[in-house]
Amino acid sequence: MGEHAGIRVVRRSGSKLNFRPPVITNDSKFLLCASGECVRVFSTSTEECIHSLRGHTDQVTGVLINPFNHLQAYSSSTDGTVKLWDFMDDILIKTYVVKYQIHSMYTSAYHKGVIFILSPVQGTEVFQLLAVHLPQSGDQMVEAQEISVVLEDVSSNPAAIGFGRGGEYIASIKSFQLEVFFFRKKKSFRFFLKNDNKKGARNTFTCVTCHPKDDCIATGHEDGKIRLWRNFNHNKEYTYTTLHWHHNAVSSLCFTPEGSTNLLSGGVESVLVQWKYQENQRDFLPRLGAAITHITVSPDGALFCCSHSDNKITIIQSCVKVSAVIQGLVKGESVRTELMVDPRTRSLVLNGNPGHLQFYSLQRDKLLYSLDIVQQEFIHESGLQQFEVVDAAFDGPGDWLATVEERKAKGAEPELNLKLWASDERTQSFVLNTTIVAPHEAPVTHMCFSPAPDSQTTLLVSASRDAHFKAWQLAPPTEAADGGPSWSCFVGAYRGLVPERCCFFSDASLLAVSFQEVVTVWSPASWELLTTCRSHQKPSAHRNLCFGRLSCSKYLVGTAGSELLCCWNLLTCSLEWSTPLNISLLLADPHSDHMAAFCCQDSRTDLFVFKPSEPRPLFSQKAVCSGRVSRAVFAPREVMLESCEESSQWLNRSQLYFLTHNMQELMTFSTRTEEETLMASSKQLVIDDSVAMTPFYLLLGKHRRREQESGDGQSSRGPTERVPLPKGSVGVKELLQTPAHVLPSTSVLCSVFLESLLICVRNGGACWSENMPSHVNATGFDRLKEEEEAAEEDMKSENDDADSRPTDARALTKAQSRELRRWTRRDHGWFSDL
Repeated sequence: MGEHAGIRVVRRSGSKLNFRPPVITNDSKFLLCASGECVRVFSTSTEECIHSLRGHTDQVTGVLINPFNHLQAYSSSTDGTVKLWDFMDDILIKTYVVKYQIHSMYTSAYHKGVIFILSPVQGTEVFQLLAVHLPQSGDQMVEAQEISVVLEDVSSNPAAIGFGRGGEYIASIKSFQLEVFFFRKKKSFRFFLKNDNKKGARNTFTCVTCHPKDDCIATGHEDGKIRLWRNFNHNKEYTYTTLHWHHNAVSSLCFTPEGSTNLLSGGVESVLVQWKYQENQRDFLPRLGAAITHITVSPDGALFCCSHSDNKITIIQSCVKVSAVIQGLVKGESVRTELMVDPRTRSLVLNGNPGHLQFYSLQRDKLLYSLDIVQQEFIHESGLQQFEVVDAAFDGPGDWLATVEERKAKGAEPELNLKLWASDERTQSFVLNTTIVAPHEAPVTHMCFSPAPDSQTTLLVSASRDAHFKAWQLAPPTEAADGGPSWSCFVGAYRGLVPERCCFFSDASLLAVSFQEVVTVWSPASWELLTTCRSHQKPSAHRNLCFGRLSCSKYLVGTAGSELLCCWNLLTCSLEWSTPLNISLLLADPHSDHMAAFCCQDSRTDLFVFKPSEPRPLFSQKAVCSGRVSRAVFAPREVMLESCEESSQWLNRSQLYFLTHNMQELMTFSTRTEEETLMASSKQLVIDDSVAMTPFYLLLGKHRRREQESGDGQSSRGPTERVPLPKGSVGVKELLQTPAHVLPSTSVLCSVFLESLLICVRNGGACWSENMPSHVNATGFDRLKEEEEAAEEDMKSENDDADSRPTDARALTKAQSRELRRWTRRDHGWFSDL
């Protein structure tokens, strides 16, 4: 993604969990999956995200367990890097720069130091399978220079590659061709299926997998059949058997590990099928909720894992029983409602499963719950018209939720239902309060609540293509006849024109409703038409309408058609300024005076952030995404940023999220400060110069610190001195700070550690620790030398004590003098460290 003024477009929350197959760790306790620009680690028992592995700068395209260290994992990305992680402790161990756009990644336990990547040929749409030899280097970032081509012109589908028994061969599928490449022979065998046959079968290959211990290749096909290939080491002697249950394309195949090897298959039927290998038996796990896109199995065979088209991961026990479900942001066919933020939970609200609204926490990146709006069973049948949620709105405090559901029938008027939901403190959700059947005679174009949080009444305005807008006001509880809710209705119109948009002023004192090319301003207190506004250009319908806030509250901003952005001054009721822009979406930040405008041109979308009081943009970025931005929302931050740059101050209070065309990705903008904070929270295998205060530090670091403080004067205390620690002390620091399972063996570090403990004793320029016999250590030599010096000094003291000793001082015995001299020679630096 491009970066401008320290702001970058990223995938932060609600990313796809089903983009690539997830992997399960060897102990079946954790699940790793690619999610946007990071790798998320989930617990298979609690469904909670343990942590996220961040470091890539673009979409992660694969994650695999290191076959030679089950506590490490590889991740690949389109940024051209492969990263090695300690996923248990969230530590980045090494980064391999491949300089190829990595579309998918594969590993084999029989090819040590090699990973295989699927990459497009530069400048073309042809893909090739490459073997990347990972260099053995102590640097944290290294460049992989030894790269070789294994297969050319392969399919871009990641499920089209499979490694055979013992890593002897690779199976690759594309269209109607199966290619088997043998590593030792450096030879490929190709097998073809007919385009069609008499029965009308669709023989296109869709996925492939290989048996872990037999020479058998399983392929899935578009017509729902599964073929088991054998004797494929000859062009003319191959055979295959056919399994058939799926009525549509098989999307994924996977063999279980050795021991009780079975074949798992899945497709659009939302059913996991377990085929007994070499037996005419099968088991089923139906009603998984959505089409199966990927199937993986844990190395011990205890758990199965299915990815689904609704951005969900289902964890299944080997007894074919669902044990956990990890649900991401539901990716529906389209988003009919606006992107909204629940004022109570600060969660993102939009269309989810058919007939539902999903409440998704952006902070926790987790689905909170799904609210059933239609409350009817959805029937999966093409051409069948069913109710769907087309619009929704929250009031200011989040006490009320309004939804509109619609069903279009052929040759008949559309059916409409307006439902009002009240928040429930007990369930922390919403319960249905009122249902209004046929609130309008035509489809609803827009609706909004009065935003005033201290208002005594609840007011909802809905606009429709029947040339009317209606204001629904909740009556006080005392005025209700039977004690239930009661709503009054006011109907407004303007010259028979169709109302397109409506919005309230921040204090609910004004209501603006756009009737095609005219913008009307009403007083909600008396429902009096106050004024009208229109552009001086060619008349066109206003599709977006926003009141200014805070310092810009006197302005009303709207778009005339798709070619003009207009700003009116409400005090003078005149056009303040206008500019030609092809705006597809306009929205105001509810927590500041900024507005954001998305402009679509040349199949890409640009962003402009401005204040209505100033026609110049404060921030602009070209090509924030390809295609059209359909929905966007400002979400409040939990912690306000403190950016001093004018171009990024609009992100201090709120964060802008937007959906790309056809709901492909939920994107947001990230500042450099946020990136640095996230990277600082990620650990890396780097040895810091500062060592924690531990017993090892007191033992190894006291002499070096004392020498730094005292300088050269320390050498006058005696012949025994502490030389600076050798360069091997870095290994000691690594021993102290790095988890044991990512370090070399103890035998490698032992010599470095023991050498750092030795004290070098010099006498006449000679280092006694190097010249003494191997069976005499430095400590024993010091003791012998101390005893010799003590004996000599005792004889000298006998002659000098009588003359030099004061008459009033008490004499020390020989033993006391010797003990005193021994203690004065000792190093008491350890005592000061306590």
